[in-house]
Amino acid sequence: MGLLDTAALLLTLAALFAWINHRFIRLPTAIGLMLIALVVSLAISAAGAFGFEGMRLQAEALVTGIDFNEALMQGMLSFLLFAGALHVNLEDLARQKAVIASLATIGVLLSTFLVGTATWWVLGWVGLELPFIHCLVFGALISPTDPIAVMGILKSAGTPKSLETKIAGESLFNDGVAVVVFLVLAGLASGSAELDVGHIGLLFLEEAVGGVVFGLLLGGLGFWFISQVDDYPTEVLLTLAMVMGGYSLASAIHVSGPIAVVVAGLLIGNQGRLLAMSAKTREHLDGFWELLDEVLNAVLFVLIGLEVLVLTFHEEYFLAALLLIPLLVLIRLLSVGIPVTVLRFFREFSPYAVTLMTWGGLRGGISVALALSLPRTPEREVIVAITYVVVVFSILVQGLTVGPLARRLTGKPRTAP
Repeated sequence: MGLLDTAALLLTLAALFAWINHRFIRLPTAIGLMLIALVVSLAISAAGAFGFEGMRLQAEALVTGIDFNEALMQGMLSFLLFAGALHVNLEDLARQKAVIASLATIGVLLSTFLVGTATWWVLGWVGLELPFIHCLVFGALISPTDPIAVMGILKSAGTPKSLETKIAGESLFNDGVAVVVFLVLAGLASGSAELDVGHIGLLFLEEAVGGVVFGLLLGGLGFWFISQVDDYPTEVLLTLAMVMGGYSLASAIHVSGPIAVVVAGLLIGNQGRLLAMSAKTREHLDGFWELLDEVLNAVLFVLIGLEVLVLTFHEEYFLAALLLIPLLVLIRLLSVGIPVTVLRFFREFSPYAVTLMTWGGLRGGISVALALSLPRTPEREVIVAITYVVVVFSILVQGLTVGPLARRLTGKPRTAP
C-alpha cells in the first residue's frame, strides 16, 4: 500500500473506533481507541487458526509496512508536543520550574538506572540473558511519561491546576531528555559509540541546551512573522512551518527537536497569543491545533493497538513484563518522590502530589517507537515485547484507574459524562 492508502486506512479505522467508543463504550478517547484496536488485532491473530490465515497475513503486512518509529518520532511527535505546549501557561510553568526541571533530568536519569538494574535482575531470574547496557537502554526508553490519555481525566477529577502543570510540564520536557539518554546508551550498546564522559556530556549539551536555544530562536522568529500580519490562515500556516521546518532543521543541526518544538510552542502560546494575535486568530489557532492534536492522538493510539500483530511474544517475555510492572511503578514512585521530598523543604506540595504523579505517569507511544528503532538483534526482540506489554498495562490499567484515584484523594464527586 502507498502512503496515501495507509493514511486513509488508519484515519478510517480511527474514526470508526472513535464512533464505537463514543456510542457504546464511553471510555476516554485515547484509551478506548487503543483497547478497540488491540481487541481487533487479537481477533485477527486468532482468526488465522480458524481458516482465515490470508486475512491475518494481509493485516500483518499492512502493519509491517508502517514504520512506527518514523511515523511518530519524525512525524506526529513534533505536532503533538507543539499542540501540548501551546496550552501551557508560562507563568504556571515558571512557578513549577524547579519541580519540572528536576523530574525531567534527575528523575529520568534515576529512573533509567533503577529500571535498567531491575530489568537485568528480573530477566536473569526468568532465564533471559540481556547485557546490562541493553537493560539500561530499556530503562531510558520506558522512563518518559505521556500525559495524553490522563490529562483530561485529571481535569474532570478536579485536581489542582498546579499538579496538572507539573504533570504536563514534566512530560513535555522529559521526552527530549529521555531521547538524548536513549541515543547515548543505544550507541554504547551497538558499539557505535565509546564510553567517554566528556563526549557524552558534550552530546547532552548539544542536544538539550542546543534544543532550548534553537527553540527560543525559532519561537522568536515565528513571533515576529506572526506579529507582522493579521490574517489567521497565514498565521496558522506560519505555526505549521515552525513545527515542520523547525523540527527538521533541529535534526539536521543535531539539537533536540522535541525540546526545540516545546520551547517554541510555549513562546507562541503565551507571548505570541498575548502580543501578536487578534482574538479571531487565537480562536482559529486554538481550534486548528486542538483538532490536529485529537486526530493525531487517535491515529497514534490505534497504531499502538495494531502493533501487537507484528510483535513476537514468548512465555518468558510475558513473565518478565509482569514481574517488571510493579517494580516500574515503585521506581516511578522513587524517581518522583525523591526530588519532591527534597523540594518540600523549599516549597509546599499537595499531600497527594507524589501519588498522582506516580500513578498518572503513563508510558505511551514514544516508548514503543524508541524500542522499535533499535537495530534488529536478539536483544531488540526482548526489549520490544516487554515495552509493549508495559505500555498496554500503563494505558489501560493506570489510565482507567487514575480518575477514581484522583477523585478519592481530592474528595471530588464523579461528574456525569
